[in-house]
Amino acid sequence: MSLLDAVINKVEDGVLREQLQERVDIVLHKIKFMEKIPVSCLDTENASGRELQDLIVTAGGELQADPLNARVVIYCEKEVGILQLMGAVPALLHKDWPAVTYSRVYLWEDFREPSAQAQSAVDALEDLAEMLYPGYFVFGNEGKTWISFKTQ
Repeated sequence: MSLLDAVINKVEDGVLREQLQERVDIVLHKIKFMEKIPVSCLDTENASGRELQDLIVTAGGELQADPLNARVVIYCEKEVGILQLMGAVPALLHKDWPAVTYSRVYLWEDFREPSAQAQSAVDALEDLAEMLYPGYFVFGNEGKTWISFKTQ
């Protein structure tokens, strides 16, 4: 059972539980035949984290500890907002990272703990799907909970 299944199954309201499951199913159906995207999640010290591994895998990504192996780099850290990330990230980037070369660096707003509640977990899945597969997913969260960081 995945993290999403576990948190969605805890929702007592049957209608809400069904709506959340439908949102997850849409993402899963779309990515079923897409190529996995190598992703590195970093904090403001360029340390790689594994907290989001389950969600990244569910969203069609493969978590990479080394940004040299990632096509997408996502900066996110608890209690750190996008404005703080915008100030810190330029000094952290390395020009030889593929994500920097192809402008696939994203800043994710003080993400909510996905295991805390189903709504947050599904929102996080949709955010990740938008970041990993731009053009295939448009949930309208860009500029709200995450932004694309222009590297060039």
